[in-house]
This record gives sequence, C-alpha cells and structure tokens, in this order.
Amino acid sequence: MTIAEHRTDTTHPLDPMTTAEVDAVREVLTRDGLLGEHVRFAYLGLREPGKRAVETFTGRADLDRRFLAILLDLGTGASRSVIVSTTRNTIDSTVDIDPATEGQPPIIDTEFELIEDILNADERWTAALAKRGLDPATVRAVPLSAGHYDEPGESGKRIVRSLGFQQFHEKDLPWAHPVDGLVAYVDLTGRRVTRIIDHHEYPVPQEQGNFDDPAFTGPARTTLKPIEISQPEGPSFTVEGSVVRWENWRLRLGFNEREGLTLHQLSFHDRPLLYRASIAEMVVPYADPSPVRFWQNYFDCGEYMFARYANSLELGCDCLGEIHYLDATVADDLGQPRTIRNAICMHEEDYGVLWKHTDLFSGTRETRRQRRLVISFFTTIGNYDYGFYWYLYLDGTIQLETKATGVTFTSAYPGADGAGFDYATEVAPGLGAPLHQHLFCARLDMTVDGDRNAVDEVEPERVPVGPGNPHGNAFRSRRIRLTSESVAGRLADNRAGRTWHILNPDKHNRFGQPVSYVLSPEGQPPLLADESSSIHARATFATKHLWVTRYAEEERYPAGDLVNQNPGGAGLPAWIAADRDIDGEDIVLWHSFGLTHVPRPEDWPVMPVDRAGFTLRPFGFFDRNPTLDVPSGGNGGHCAD
Repeated sequence: MTIAEHRTDTTHPLDPMTTAEVDAVREVLTRDGLLGEHVRFAYLGLREPGKRAVETFTGRADLDRRFLAILLDLGTGASRSVIVSTTRNTIDSTVDIDPATEGQPPIIDTEFELIEDILNADERWTAALAKRGLDPATVRAVPLSAGHYDEPGESGKRIVRSLGFQQFHEKDLPWAHPVDGLVAYVDLTGRRVTRIIDHHEYPVPQEQGNFDDPAFTGPARTTLKPIEISQPEGPSFTVEGSVVRWENWRLRLGFNEREGLTLHQLSFHDRPLLYRASIAEMVVPYADPSPVRFWQNYFDCGEYMFARYANSLELGCDCLGEIHYLDATVADDLGQPRTIRNAICMHEEDYGVLWKHTDLFSGTRETRRQRRLVISFFTTIGNYDYGFYWYLYLDGTIQLETKATGVTFTSAYPGADGAGFDYATEVAPGLGAPLHQHLFCARLDMTVDGDRNAVDEVEPERVPVGPGNPHGNAFRSRRIRLTSESVAGRLADNRAGRTWHILNPDKHNRFGQPVSYVLSPEGQPPLLADESSSIHARATFATKHLWVTRYAEEERYPAGDLVNQNPGGAGLPAWIAADRDIDGEDIVLWHSFGLTHVPRPEDWPVMPVDRAGFTLRPFGFFDRNPTLDVPSGGNGGHCAD
C-alpha cells in the first residue's frame, strides 16, 4: 500500500495534531496490518518530543512528528500501544498491553453504544426491571468505569458497571429518575452481563427535572438588560499558528483528547516561567457505600479521554466580547479525524482595579485597571460539564479556574420521615444527590528564569515574647527547602497560610534574592476515602496538594498511563520511590486541588457553576511593580471625571 501525501501546516514540534496527520497515522497502521474489522482507536495524540529536543529545535528540517495510538481489538480485548512517525511514515514501536497489571485502555464510544442491547438481552436485568414495573425500552443504561476490586473473574477482563435511569419521553431528563438498588456488571469483550446486584427496590422518583421546559421552569424573566462588550480597535493579542502574544506574555497552545487545552513555553518579557502546563488527571470519588454504588470513582481524563467531548463554543453563550476561537482535532474510534469547531475560546476581560492610590501629601491620585487574557475550553462528560480557564494578568500572575456545572449524579433518597441519609442530599421528592469530590491534578513543568529550580515551603511564623519581641507583636516567614521527592508530598494548610515558592537558585533580583513564583493553593480537602481503599491506591495523587518530581520525559500522568481498571501504584507513587534530588534541578510540580461537593437543593435540576483552582504570582521575579507603564483608565486614555 502506498501512503498518500498529506499536506500539513505544522512547523513546530508542539503544534497541535492536524486532520492530515490523523489520516497519515491511520494509513500507516493499515499498511502495516495493525488495523482490522474489530480494531478501534482508544487514543490518538501527539507524542511530544522531550524538552531538550524542543529547546534545540532549529527548523522544519529537525521536525519529526510522532503520534501515540492505543489500539483496542473489540473482538478479543487485546490492546497495544503504537508509536507512528508521520514524517517518516514508519512505525517506531509496538508494545502489547497487559491489562491485568497495567490497566485497560480508556472506554470508547463504540462500547458505550453496546450497553443497552447487552443489558436488555439479559433475563436477570429485564426481570429486575419488570419487578419494578418498568419497560426496558424506557430505561437508559449508564455504563461507568469499573475501578479495580477483587471481583471474581474480572482480572484482565474489560469491565464496566451499569446503572439505569428511566426516561419518560425523548426530551425527558433521565437523571431525575434513577432506578436505584440495581446494578449490572458487564464484560465488554464477551458482550455479556456477568453479575446483577438487585439490592433493594427503591421507588423511581417521578418529578421531572427538565430545565429547558417552560412548563417546569416558568416563563423566562424579562428584567435583564443587555450587556455589550466591545473592542472597537480589536483585541490586544495576536495569534500566529499556535503562538499567542499578549502584553509581555508569549506562549504556545496545544490540545489533546486526554488533557484538553495545554499551555507550552510560557514566558513574560521573554523570561521563561512554564515549559508546559495542563490538567493531567482528575478523579470524582463518590461517598455512597451501598452495595450498588461503592465502586463509583471516575477518572475523567484517563478512563474517558474527556476532552474528546469538548464543546463547540458559541458567542454570546459561552464567550462574550471580542473572541478568537481555535478548532481542535481529535480522532474517532475508527481513526478518522474529527474537528471540534471553536473548541478553544480566547479573549480579554477587564478585571477591576489593578492598583490605586490617593496620596495625602503629594496630592497624587492615580488608578490603573487590571486586565486578563482568558484561554478556555468546556467539555461534557456524562452528567457533568467542566470548564477550564487559564488567566494571564498584566502583573505577571497566572491563574487556573475550573468550573463545574451540569447535572449532579443522582440516586434514590432512602431517608423517610425526615430521618435523612448520611451520604446524599434530597434534591427532589425521593431523589438524592450523593456526596462526592471533584479532584484535579495540574502538571506544572516549571522553568522560572531557566530549567534549574527549587521549591521552598513558606508560611508565617509567630515569634514568642522575648528580648527581641518584648510586646509579642512579631511574626516572620518560616522557609523550608524541599530537597528530594520523598519529602515533597505536601498538604496545604490554610490556618498556617502555607504557600510554595518555586525559585531559581542561579538567578537573583537586585536585592540578591533568588527570583521566584509563588503557588498559592486554595487548600480544600484532599481525597477523603480511607487509606485502605482501592481508590486511595489508584488516585494517590489526590491525597496530597503538592508533589515535586525530577523532570522525566515519560512521566506525564499522575495516576499512570493506563488508568482504567489499573490496580494502583502507578504514576506518582512509583516515580517518587526513586527519591530523586529536586533541589536546583529540572523539576515538575503536581498540584492537586478541587471541590468537596455536598449537593444542595439549589444544585438541582442543573447546577450553578462551582469553582476551584490556584494562583501563581511573581515574588521577587521583578525588581518593582511591573505594571507602572499601564495607562490610566486601562484603555489608552485617562479616567473620565
């Protein structure tokens, strides 16, 4: 077979994957006999070259575009990891995956589409529904990742667990009608139900939750007056390919189906700050210990490749103002390219006062307005919708904000006569929303003024009364250097005001201090599951707010490369066992943060946005306020009287 020539406009090793490259990968795999009737793509993404190769890149002659394809045979359950070069039209490596020890490839759309037919062909499932007076045709099956438990016969098998939700008509929100007390375990390869647990027959909640139905919501309010945001001269940023420039900032944008939006080679005044930043994993552990729900723990990145489902954003709804959109390319199950139109939204926002002072003595009265560049995407995974917003500010601050919205996962609410239930909130009559967490892990490959960095843990310290502090008013900063990986797994402590300073021991400001950036955590609870639990072993990254590791090209995902049905111990726990030196080295920070969601009645039937994130601020990186040159009024002119 001859490989067709695929034109591509990629000119840099970190440029996002193109439709032509997806076609080229598929053709190489077909030519070499690795694709067949039952083989599907569980993942396809750019295999980014190592940091040193990118730093020494000089031009197109050095370009070698390589891609990782994870292939799954639906007929046998066998899977393999393949590296393909589209520059050379070659397969560089093929490695078979051992699912019993390494985990399974992510669950794909083709498998989701099989579930209802598999369930409805099982007499135990249909009998359980009939006992509840339910027609199987009205019950939507929701297949979910199985986790890793000592269930007989599951080792090495490709398993999901499925719950049911009744849908009264085509436009009905099924999440309002859980068929609780019943779960099916499904072998995806064998296409059969391996086990039915019919624990308890709860009444199916009847009240609808159709938030798009005026008969349910009432008429739309008419009191909101229009808000228009305009930039008559256009935005202040420029975009050339994947390179963005804005107000002293320069960065590259990337996108892949596992992490979604990625930021690369981020610098301020041409001084490097971050080589690569992404959300490398997230986990949503649920708190209901019932026999049909104890296993509910979802790794939306590693188990579902959640950015496959990135939304096509719409002006006036998702984004407001002078917007620049970028499309993203992913591959479907057959390895065909799929373009997500307007996947990434970029715009400027006014953000209130940047700095202000009215001076008593000089009569000076000055105000400057803050502005930020917003780079975002939104994805829908099952019932939840997640937005990821990176903010760059005029003063050198970097911020990430995650936005969780959508529909809370529901259950029956077993409380009666006001007795309540410890593990869920009643959000409608007989309808529960189980307690859960949304825990994210940001991978931050730091380059604060260069590759050699270190991390100090800093917090204010009270000074006891004594000769140097006779009146007891003194406090100072206490600083501890994190010297190796074994001691760099840290918890935030809001009571202590704990922060982490990422510094460059080789670069100093005019005061002789190492230049640095400060990671300020929100300090919300880490993973709450017991230390002996399966999810604790599999999501160890979420048990600490901070980890610091020595940079290694292959260390990309904090819960390991293959998360689905992985027994645990992969990723960060395995890497830090080497206890590498991180003091003045090329280091990566892994910051875990998120929400502990005790649902409210106000979160039903659709949840107002809840937020979590972190901030990186310069500390001694500049010799003075870097925004003294921002004009009054923020729009090029003075404030109006």
